[in-house]
Amino acid sequence: MQISIMSWNIHRAIGMDRRFKLDRIIDVIRHHDPDILLLQEVDRGVPRSRKLWLDHAIAKACGYSAHSWAQAHTLKTGSYGNATLSRFSIEKRRHLDLTVSWKKTRNALYTRLKMPGHFKSLHVFNWHLGLSAIERKAQVKRLFHSGAYRKLSENDRVILGGDTNDWRNLLYPYAGIKHEHFHAWSEHRKRRHLYTFPAPKPIGALDKIFWRGSFENEHLHVSKLATTRIASDHRPLVAELDLI
Repeated sequence: MQISIMSWNIHRAIGMDRRFKLDRIIDVIRHHDPDILLLQEVDRGVPRSRKLWLDHAIAKACGYSAHSWAQAHTLKTGSYGNATLSRFSIEKRRHLDLTVSWKKTRNALYTRLKMPGHFKSLHVFNWHLGLSAIERKAQVKRLFHSGAYRKLSENDRVILGGDTNDWRNLLYPYAGIKHEHFHAWSEHRKRRHLYTFPAPKPIGALDKIFWRGSFENEHLHVSKLATTRIASDHRPLVAELDLI
């Protein structure tokens, strides 16, 4: 069974032209049609995005029956955070606070997905990390010490994805992700990094997907649709993996 996963910081559906256009985001998602969608910077009830609950609007427009959202920031009116949308049933969800002392509030959204035809669930962590390397290292440690993660066995299937803000690509080898036996697409230097930011001409591989467990035939790529140059300040990262 092959599954596809998309990670995308949608920047509240406000594009590089500074215009709110949710249809552009929806068109890209419909084109790639991922089974699992990890979104960051998703507004709920904010005037700049017409007070829409963007996760609900995207789920309805793209046909995702299961979706969850975790608040990261409260604004004067409304809030925004991370959202996970899935074509598979969500059995469990948790909001993990990754905020480090005085830094900007950050979180991860954990969801456990029921996979049809498989007795093992898929455990998904959708995060948006901080701007400094020290902060990110502390956030990785906090996630790995969370109850949601510590309950997992070495044989469980786990996806860890989102906007890492990791400009120097140090998160995987030096923050503990490799030590937890996750796999990465390019961090072992056998492949080129997948650049996703800034959207018009990406030079940073900020958006990353890591995986652990019984997967094979993995392939990751950045969307090349023309719309992704303007729809957000990030381009979407897409992963395709076979469950075994």
